[in-house]
Amino acid sequence: MFNNHLIQWFLITVFILFVLYMIIRTLFYKSVAEKEERTSASMRLTLQEAEILIQKHQLQLQRALGNIDLLTQELNNLKNELKTLKQRNTQYRIETDKYKSRIRDLEQKIEALL
Repeated sequence: MFNNHLIQWFLITVFILFVLYMIIRTLFYKSVAEKEERTSASMRLTLQEAEILIQKHQLQLQRALGNIDLLTQELNNLKNELKTLKQRNTQYRIETDKYKSRIRDLEQKIEALL
């Protein structure tokens, strides 16, 4: 009978210790899961902020590239205009040289007549 009570007490004690172990283990894993959930939520927020910043900078980059295209087009237009002006200048110099030569010829003829 004493043996029977001892075995019963031992089994109850083991059962209680097992239940306490399971409760502590459950609480531990629950706290780990909550911590992981907070970390995950923080990471999601950080990723969302990063996505917003990436989109913002992507828009700015697209605008800058558009501005560069406009500036490149304007630069090409100015280069073409400069080439045209250089050609006109060269043509005007040739005409000026012709007129100077003509004036010299006329001056010589006038002097010859005098």
